[in-house]
Amino acid sequence: MELKVSSLAERPEMVQPVVGMANNWPEFVTQDLVGDAHYGRIATDLPGYVLFAEDERGDVVAHAYSVPFALAAEDRGELPARGWDQVLVWAFEDLRRGVRPDTVSAIAIVVAPQVQGRGLSARMLSAMRDNARAHGFTEVVAPVRPSAKHLEPHTPIEEYAHRVRADGLPHDPWLRVHARAGATVERVAPASMTVSGSLEQWRGWTGLPFDTRGDVEVPGALVPVRCEPERGYAVYVEPNVWMRHRL
Repeated sequence: MELKVSSLAERPEMVQPVVGMANNWPEFVTQDLVGDAHYGRIATDLPGYVLFAEDERGDVVAHAYSVPFALAAEDRGELPARGWDQVLVWAFEDLRRGVRPDTVSAIAIVVAPQVQGRGLSARMLSAMRDNARAHGFTEVVAPVRPSAKHLEPHTPIEEYAHRVRADGLPHDPWLRVHARAGATVERVAPASMTVSGSLEQWRGWTGLPFDTRGDVEVPGALVPVRCEPERGYAVYVEPNVWMRHRL
Protein backbone atom coordinates (compact mmCIF):
# COMPACT_ATOMS: atom_id res chain seq x y z
CA MET A 1 0.00 0.00 0.00
CA GLU A 2 1.33 3.41 -1.02
CA LEU A 3 1.12 5.79 1.93
CA LYS A 4 1.72 9.49 2.31
CA VAL A 5 2.56 10.45 5.90
CA SER A 6 2.14 14.06 7.03
CA SER A 7 1.71 15.97 10.27
CA LEU A 8 -1.22 18.20 11.14
CA ALA A 9 1.26 21.06 11.43
CA GLU A 10 1.98 20.59 7.73
CA ARG A 11 -1.63 19.87 6.77
CA PRO A 12 -3.94 21.64 9.27
CA GLU A 13 -6.89 21.32 6.91
CA MET A 14 -6.88 17.55 7.58
CA VAL A 15 -7.74 17.79 11.26
CA GLN A 16 -11.36 16.64 10.85
CA PRO A 17 -10.58 13.54 8.72
CA VAL A 18 -7.81 12.59 11.17
CA VAL A 19 -9.87 13.09 14.31
CA GLY A 20 -12.89 11.44 12.73
CA MET A 21 -11.11 8.35 11.41
CA ALA A 22 -12.85 5.11 12.36
CA ASN A 23 -11.33 2.94 15.09
CA ASN A 24 -12.26 -0.17 17.04
CA TRP A 25 -11.49 0.87 20.62
CA PRO A 26 -13.76 -0.78 23.20
CA GLU A 27 -16.22 1.89 24.32
CA PHE A 28 -15.21 1.74 27.98
CA VAL A 29 -11.59 2.66 27.11
CA THR A 30 -12.76 6.04 25.82
CA GLN A 31 -14.34 6.87 29.19
CA ASP A 32 -11.04 7.59 30.99
CA LEU A 33 -11.50 11.11 32.37
CA VAL A 34 -7.85 12.13 31.95
CA GLY A 35 -7.88 11.02 28.35
CA ASP A 36 -11.23 12.70 27.76
CA ALA A 37 -9.83 15.99 29.07
CA HIS A 38 -6.53 15.91 27.17
CA TYR A 39 -6.51 13.57 24.18
CA GLY A 40 -8.61 15.81 21.95
CA ARG A 41 -6.31 18.75 22.61
CA ILE A 42 -3.30 17.07 21.02
CA ALA A 43 -4.51 17.68 17.47
CA THR A 44 -5.13 21.38 18.09
CA ASP A 45 -2.41 22.27 20.61
CA LEU A 46 0.41 19.98 19.42
CA PRO A 47 -0.24 19.45 15.69
CA GLY A 48 3.44 18.79 14.98
CA TYR A 49 3.12 15.58 16.99
CA VAL A 50 0.06 14.23 15.18
CA LEU A 51 0.94 12.19 12.12
CA PHE A 52 -1.47 10.66 9.67
CA ALA A 53 -1.24 8.38 6.65
CA GLU A 54 -3.27 8.72 3.47
CA ASP A 55 -3.73 5.93 0.96
CA GLU A 56 -3.66 6.29 -2.83
CA ARG A 57 -7.18 7.75 -2.82
CA GLY A 58 -6.37 10.33 -0.17
CA ASP A 59 -8.30 8.56 2.58
CA VAL A 60 -6.87 8.76 6.11
CA VAL A 61 -6.08 5.17 7.10
CA ALA A 62 -3.89 5.59 10.19
CA HIS A 63 -2.76 8.19 12.66
CA ALA A 64 -0.16 8.46 15.40
CA TYR A 65 -0.39 10.82 18.37
CA SER A 66 2.54 11.71 20.62
CA VAL A 67 3.34 14.46 23.12
CA PRO A 68 6.58 16.14 24.25
CA PHE A 69 7.18 16.49 27.98
CA ALA A 70 9.95 17.11 30.51
CA LEU A 71 10.84 13.76 32.04
CA ALA A 72 13.88 15.23 33.80
CA ALA A 73 11.84 17.94 35.54
CA GLU A 74 11.87 18.19 39.32
CA ASP A 75 9.91 15.43 41.08
CA ARG A 76 9.84 13.32 37.90
CA GLY A 77 12.84 11.49 36.48
CA GLU A 78 11.21 8.06 36.26
CA LEU A 79 8.53 6.89 33.90
CA PRO A 80 5.36 7.07 35.99
CA ALA A 81 3.32 4.21 37.43
CA ARG A 82 0.23 6.05 36.23
CA GLY A 83 1.57 5.77 32.68
CA TRP A 84 -0.73 7.09 29.95
CA ASP A 85 -2.81 9.28 32.25
CA GLN A 86 0.21 10.83 33.95
CA VAL A 87 2.19 11.60 30.81
CA LEU A 88 -0.82 13.40 29.31
CA VAL A 89 -1.11 15.53 32.45
CA TRP A 90 2.62 16.27 32.43
CA ALA A 91 2.68 17.18 28.74
CA PHE A 92 -0.10 19.74 28.98
CA GLU A 93 1.18 21.07 32.30
CA ASP A 94 4.56 21.67 30.64
CA LEU A 95 2.92 23.27 27.62
CA ARG A 96 0.92 25.62 29.84
CA ARG A 97 3.95 26.62 31.90
CA GLY A 98 6.36 26.90 28.99
CA VAL A 99 8.63 24.14 30.32
CA ARG A 100 11.15 22.87 27.76
CA PRO A 101 10.46 19.19 26.95
CA ASP A 102 13.22 16.59 26.78
CA THR A 103 11.31 13.43 25.81
CA VAL A 104 8.49 12.40 23.50
CA SER A 105 5.85 9.93 24.63
CA ALA A 106 3.75 7.92 22.25
CA ILE A 107 0.05 8.26 23.08
CA ALA A 108 -1.75 6.24 20.43
CA ILE A 109 -1.29 4.63 17.05
CA VAL A 110 -4.61 3.85 15.42
CA VAL A 111 -5.15 1.99 12.16
CA ALA A 112 -8.51 2.10 10.40
CA PRO A 113 -10.36 -1.23 10.74
CA GLN A 114 -10.47 -1.93 7.00
CA VAL A 115 -6.66 -1.90 6.62
CA GLN A 116 -5.54 -3.60 9.81
CA GLY A 117 -3.11 -6.48 9.49
CA ARG A 118 -1.01 -4.82 6.77
CA GLY A 119 1.85 -3.55 8.91
CA LEU A 120 0.62 0.05 9.14
CA SER A 121 1.13 0.22 12.90
CA ALA A 122 4.86 -0.49 12.49
CA ARG A 123 5.10 2.10 9.73
CA MET A 124 3.42 4.73 11.87
CA LEU A 125 5.66 3.88 14.81
CA SER A 126 8.69 4.39 12.56
CA ALA A 127 7.25 7.72 11.40
CA MET A 128 6.70 8.77 15.02
CA ARG A 129 10.34 7.97 15.85
CA ASP A 130 11.51 9.96 12.81
CA ASN A 131 9.28 12.88 13.78
CA ALA A 132 10.68 12.97 17.32
CA ARG A 133 14.22 12.90 15.93
CA ALA A 134 13.36 15.73 13.54
CA HIS A 135 12.19 17.79 16.53
CA GLY A 136 15.58 17.28 18.18
CA PHE A 137 14.72 14.54 20.69
CA THR A 138 16.92 11.55 21.42
CA GLU A 139 14.32 9.14 22.75
CA VAL A 140 10.69 8.16 22.55
CA VAL A 141 8.91 6.38 25.38
CA ALA A 142 5.63 4.54 25.06
CA PRO A 143 3.06 3.36 27.62
CA VAL A 144 2.18 0.36 25.47
CA ARG A 145 -1.22 -1.32 25.70
CA PRO A 146 -0.32 -4.97 24.95
CA SER A 147 -2.61 -6.05 22.15
CA ALA A 148 -3.17 -9.66 23.24
CA LYS A 149 -3.26 -9.16 27.02
CA HIS A 150 -7.07 -9.08 26.95
CA LEU A 151 -6.95 -12.81 26.17
CA GLU A 152 -5.29 -13.36 29.57
CA PRO A 153 -6.98 -10.89 31.93
CA HIS A 154 -5.86 -12.76 35.06
CA THR A 155 -2.17 -13.04 34.11
CA PRO A 156 -0.07 -10.57 36.15
CA ILE A 157 1.19 -7.78 33.92
CA GLU A 158 4.77 -8.18 35.18
CA GLU A 159 4.80 -11.79 34.00
CA TYR A 160 3.12 -10.96 30.70
CA ALA A 161 5.35 -7.97 29.91
CA HIS A 162 8.54 -10.02 30.18
CA ARG A 163 7.34 -13.17 28.42
CA VAL A 164 9.40 -13.83 25.30
CA ARG A 165 9.35 -16.23 22.37
CA ALA A 166 12.11 -18.64 21.40
CA ASP A 167 13.69 -15.88 19.27
CA GLY A 168 13.92 -13.58 22.28
CA LEU A 169 11.25 -11.16 21.08
CA PRO A 170 8.23 -10.35 23.26
CA HIS A 171 5.31 -12.75 23.24
CA ASP A 172 2.80 -9.93 22.77
CA PRO A 173 2.39 -8.75 19.15
CA TRP A 174 2.32 -5.00 19.88
CA LEU A 175 5.23 -5.19 22.31
CA ARG A 176 7.04 -7.14 19.60
CA VAL A 177 6.49 -4.36 17.03
CA HIS A 178 8.11 -1.90 19.42
CA ALA A 179 10.99 -4.30 20.15
CA ARG A 180 11.65 -4.78 16.44
CA ALA A 181 11.84 -1.00 16.10
CA GLY A 182 14.56 -0.98 18.75
CA ALA A 183 12.64 -0.46 22.01
CA THR A 184 13.28 -2.20 25.30
CA VAL A 185 10.90 -2.86 28.18
CA GLU A 186 11.59 -0.25 30.87
CA ARG A 187 8.99 -1.00 33.52
CA VAL A 188 5.33 -1.73 34.08
CA ALA A 189 2.80 1.08 34.57
CA PRO A 190 0.33 -0.72 36.87
CA ALA A 191 -2.25 2.08 36.88
CA SER A 192 -1.83 3.59 33.41
CA MET A 193 -5.53 4.35 32.87
CA THR A 194 -8.50 4.39 35.25
CA VAL A 195 -12.13 4.17 34.21
CA SER A 196 -14.76 4.42 36.91
CA GLY A 197 -18.48 4.63 36.51
CA SER A 198 -21.87 3.72 37.84
CA LEU A 199 -23.19 0.22 37.28
CA GLU A 200 -25.66 1.65 34.78
CA GLN A 201 -22.82 3.27 32.83
CA TRP A 202 -20.85 0.04 32.74
CA ARG A 203 -23.92 -1.84 31.53
CA GLY A 204 -24.27 0.68 28.73
CA TRP A 205 -20.58 0.52 27.79
CA THR A 206 -20.34 -3.28 27.80
CA GLY A 207 -23.81 -4.84 27.62
CA LEU A 208 -22.96 -6.89 30.72
CA PRO A 209 -25.20 -7.07 33.84
CA PHE A 210 -22.71 -5.81 36.44
CA ASP A 211 -24.86 -7.15 39.25
CA THR A 212 -22.39 -9.38 41.11
CA ARG A 213 -19.68 -8.26 43.49
CA GLY A 214 -16.13 -9.05 42.40
CA ASP A 215 -14.07 -9.19 39.24
CA VAL A 216 -15.88 -9.01 35.91
CA GLU A 217 -14.17 -10.09 32.69
CA VAL A 218 -15.00 -7.54 30.00
CA PRO A 219 -14.17 -8.11 26.32
CA GLY A 220 -11.18 -5.97 25.40
CA ALA A 221 -10.15 -5.30 29.00
CA LEU A 222 -6.57 -6.19 29.93
CA VAL A 223 -7.55 -7.01 33.51
CA PRO A 224 -10.92 -7.65 35.15
CA VAL A 225 -13.18 -4.77 36.13
CA ARG A 226 -13.93 -4.55 39.84
CA CYS A 227 -17.68 -4.43 40.48
CA GLU A 228 -19.15 -3.19 43.79
CA PRO A 229 -22.96 -3.44 43.41
CA GLU A 230 -23.74 -2.49 46.99
CA ARG A 231 -21.84 0.76 46.42
CA GLY A 232 -23.20 1.32 42.94
CA TYR A 233 -19.98 1.54 40.97
CA ALA A 234 -17.32 -0.43 39.08
CA VAL A 235 -13.68 0.48 38.42
CA TYR A 236 -11.18 -0.59 35.78
CA VAL A 237 -7.47 0.09 36.36
CA GLU A 238 -5.50 -0.76 33.23
CA PRO A 239 -1.82 -1.69 33.32
CA ASN A 240 0.48 -0.78 30.45
CA VAL A 241 4.12 -1.48 29.69
CA TRP A 242 6.62 1.35 29.39
CA MET A 243 8.98 0.83 26.46
CA ARG A 244 11.92 3.08 25.66
CA HIS A 245 13.15 3.87 22.13
CA ARG A 246 16.65 5.33 21.86
CA LEU A 247 16.91 7.38 18.68
